Amino acid sequence: MGALATLLAVMVWGASFAAAGGPTSVLVTSPQSGEAGALYSSEKEYRQLERLLGPAGSGSRDKPPEADLVHTRQINVTWMAHDISPWRLDRVFPVTGKNAVWIHTAANVPDSLNGYWHRAEQPARLRALLGKLGVMGKASDQGYTGIFPVPWEWETATPETAAPDTTTPDADTGQKVQVTASAAGGDGTGWWWAIPGAAAGAVLALVLRPL
Repeated sequence: MGALATLLAVMVWGASFAAAGGPTSVLVTSPQSGEAGALYSSEKEYRQLERLLGPAGSGSRDKPPEADLVHTRQINVTWMAHDISPWRLDRVFPVTGKNAVWIHTAANVPDSLNGYWHRAEQPARLRALLGKLGVMGKASDQGYTGIFPVPWEWETATPETAAPDTTTPDADTGQKVQVTASAAGGDGTGWWWAIPGAAAGAVLALVLRPL
């Protein structure tokens, strides 16, 4: 019964994860020229753009001093899950008159716009792909410069997201002491078994009831 319950829990959990899906499309816009393009995950240019922009989470938190972006256009690359939920934002800066392309990547959108600066390893190919997507045109009178990445900010806990109070008054001294994870209701990782566990229990009840 224990093995069956575990198997059913894994099956239910896996099915839920598969149904959730993942990144499906990307929107590329040029605020300055008022142009936009899009790619679906089934297109080869989607993976090409992903490779040219580089991985998230690497680089410098602060804009490198050699990255002079005062008069550089900004290209926004917004990665979507289910075509509706943004999860990553790359702000691309093809430096005018130079071969360099600087990129600011935030991979925890919309919870945070904190990101890392890095330089494109293949700037010429990246520029060519952006041109192919139609976002490298001349500035438009209806356009704007874009929203420049702000300096790194540390997230602070709000009353709604702050950790629960796991202290309790000591019986002898009256002072609050920290409660262990088990006494406080777990180690903080057991809650996610609730959904598949409940589903497995319901299935077991139906299967074993005739027996």
